[in-house]
Amino acid sequence: MPLTRTPLLAETVRKLVARGAYVNAYKILNRLHPSDIAAILGDLSEHLRRDTFNTLYQRNLTLASEALAELGPERGALILSGMSAQEISAILQELDPDDAADFVADLPDELQEQILGAMREKEASEVEDLLQYPEQTAGRIMSPKVFSLDEDTTVAEAIQSLQAAGDLEMVFYIYVVDEHGNLVGVLSLRQLLLKRPETTLKDIMETDVIRVTTDTDQEEVSQLVASYNVLAVPVVDVQNKLVGVITVDDVIDVIKEEATEDMYRLAGLDTDERVFTSPRTSFKKRVPWLVVNLVTAFFAALVVSQFEDVIAQFALLAVFMPIVPGMGGNAGNQTLTVMVRGIALGELSWANSRKALFKELLVGLLNGILIGLLVGAVAFVWKGNPLIGGALCLAMIGNLLVAAIMGTLVPLTLRWMKVDPALASSVFVTTATDVTGFLLFLGLGTFFLARF
Repeated sequence: MPLTRTPLLAETVRKLVARGAYVNAYKILNRLHPSDIAAILGDLSEHLRRDTFNTLYQRNLTLASEALAELGPERGALILSGMSAQEISAILQELDPDDAADFVADLPDELQEQILGAMREKEASEVEDLLQYPEQTAGRIMSPKVFSLDEDTTVAEAIQSLQAAGDLEMVFYIYVVDEHGNLVGVLSLRQLLLKRPETTLKDIMETDVIRVTTDTDQEEVSQLVASYNVLAVPVVDVQNKLVGVITVDDVIDVIKEEATEDMYRLAGLDTDERVFTSPRTSFKKRVPWLVVNLVTAFFAALVVSQFEDVIAQFALLAVFMPIVPGMGGNAGNQTLTVMVRGIALGELSWANSRKALFKELLVGLLNGILIGLLVGAVAFVWKGNPLIGGALCLAMIGNLLVAAIMGTLVPLTLRWMKVDPALASSVFVTTATDVTGFLLFLGLGTFFLARF
């Protein structure tokens, strides 16, 4: 079913469930792909989402589990929290261990113990093992169901083992281990099929294996996959023992998660907030950063207060006063966005920061000259005062240079201080451009108007 039809189907399902026509709702859902079902569930209110999922769960456990996995742990955990431990365990047993671990981690501790106790021993053990690793690490997002073979295995035996393999994560590569389970090589399925049956894996494997350890940050894993264009990355422990694999579908989820996190933090938002989060919850999540921004705004107000007498004498200054800090803030956020992305992708560090700073200074200077001349000309044509136009032009150039400096150095400094640059950079950059913008314009305006 095409995704473009999902909104219409969601409305149909919503109406059916709202009036208790659960069987008819299930008939629609049962024909859809799990990702489409997840999209429909995401558009429903929390109450209707639970009722709709329960309808699906009672009639098709496998489809319900797959849809829940597509929905994700943030919203999915809210659905599970209204179900019994036995029901939740039945659903999570249908998921891959890494997906099940994500859901369990988002549930209350007491409920976690009940769920793990109700799950089959094998599945519970796999989930518990993954939960021992910190969040956002390779160990937490890996699948322990990794296909590996001994280095002395022949090609013929490897093909037979692959055909006989049961429930495994997507097999893109054959990982080769020694007698102790240590990762020693890798080969692709194509390499396997093109070699003679009696050839051993150690004779054809690549020994330079791209790998990560269980404590590697998930963002670093995604950068590795993007840089080397691999479809999966093996995960090893500190002894180089193969313990899991991270496939490209997991990496895509990480990229989406990290991009959302950076985007939200640049705006001072909590990463858990979504479009249909309740107004009360959104208020509680947003107001702290607004208060912080309010406090920093008083620094700009303090600068303006130093020019009260001048503004009273030359009221014309008040007309153009917001332009310079406003443009500086916009320019600073442009630079900041590029820098935060560069840091997140590993492109920017202190080692190459000088080059990035010079580039942003040049861009800031060119933008400052162009925007400054434009706003100065407008001020002259509008008010017929070349002094105000000159003050605007010079202040604009100066503030856009400050925006370039702060937008480049602030996120690097915060990263060096072990603070997420996406979370706090905008506060410092905006404060700097506001204070500098008011100070430059009002200072230059006072100088020109008082002397000419």
